[in-house]
Amino acid sequence: MSEDRMKDENPMRTIKLGKVTVNIGVGKSGEQLEKARKVLEQITGRRPCSRRAKKTIKDFGVRKGEPIACMVTLRGSEAVDRLKAFLTAVGNRVRSSAFDDYGNFSFGIKEHIEIPGTKYYPELGIFGMNVSVSLERPGYRVKRRTIKRSDVSRSHLVTREEAIEYARQNLGIEILGEQEPE
Repeated sequence: MSEDRMKDENPMRTIKLGKVTVNIGVGKSGEQLEKARKVLEQITGRRPCSRRAKKTIKDFGVRKGEPIACMVTLRGSEAVDRLKAFLTAVGNRVRSSAFDDYGNFSFGIKEHIEIPGTKYYPELGIFGMNVSVSLERPGYRVKRRTIKRSDVSRSHLVTREEAIEYARQNLGIEILGEQEPE
């Protein structure tokens, strides 16, 4: 039996969208961060959580532990729907360098008003954001569970090539900067 046919028949080899993480980094706490939280809530329909500074940087006026960003994690069908809107904002194009070796890819949106269905509110302003997508196979739960946690086999991890192929076929993404085989 060929390896390709075996992959097609085995339901544990199917790749699915694990989660979509949306992050807005402001760099300081206060009114600007609150505006970013409102924008993120408007876009995702979820309440964002704060991210704190890991270290003090005097030149930027940032202290360790100070909230400087907000983020939302989306899963399931909600993640798929919002991801399609985020991809539309970047023209359904992602660079091949955005994919890592473990089935994840990230891209940035320069202005949140480029996302379809988003209204512009002058009192909030315009924010850019990072969108990170994690792809996984069934069985990845063993890596995250509390009881009897275990590693996922290297052969079960999503490779860079598989992630690019999934994004091209299932999400309709055009991959930029990819080397053509000769």
